[in-house]
Amino acid sequence: MLPTPNLDHLSSKDYEQIYEPSEDTFLLLDALESEITFIKNEINPCICLEIGSGSGCVSTFLGQLLGNNSTVLFCTDINPNATSITVETGRRNSIYLDSITTNLTSGLLPRLYHSVDILCCNPPYAVTPHEDIYSKNIIEKAWAGGINGREVIDMILPLANDLLSDNGTFYLLVISDNKPDEIREKMWKQYQFHSEVVISRLAGREKLIILKFRRNGRNIND
Repeated sequence: MLPTPNLDHLSSKDYEQIYEPSEDTFLLLDALESEITFIKNEINPCICLEIGSGSGCVSTFLGQLLGNNSTVLFCTDINPNATSITVETGRRNSIYLDSITTNLTSGLLPRLYHSVDILCCNPPYAVTPHEDIYSKNIIEKAWAGGINGREVIDMILPLANDLLSDNGTFYLLVISDNKPDEIREKMWKQYQFHSEVVISRLAGREKLIILKFRRNGRNIND
């Protein structure tokens, strides 16, 4: 089992500016680790992209799992503090991350159109009033998902279709309140993405779920 990336360079003051890794982050790490044989053997990724990198923990961990210097690891975050901290987290763990301050993937298309082999995202998923997703509080924007916690997620889904390569795979963290079965059905009907649940876990009253989407493969009904 690969250890969680070293985050000792981050302080409580930093976590006032960025999302602190928590149960959802660690579930995404566990999912990627459980998938690494598939990722290496079936995808052999050249380009990976994380939307909303926060501390940079997830992309750093993915870089460590891949264990090579040939994969380009892109990260985006709307928060410039997260962008700079993501780079530093990678550096502290000997992983180079190309971190970009932007809203979701603005500026990356059409450059990365159908070019991303691994896409991952721990989005703002908390159920909140609609207006909270436009909060001026940068930390609130990191978790506020709007109605059903789905408003930001629903912005990301079509981007996955634009970004993923023919053999690309998308790992998305959701909670049960986000109506994951509806998300899976939407991705199938609109984009013909096959899907499955990689892993799920209870965290307090929330059920955290990692969904996996692919253009190719068998659709698994869970």
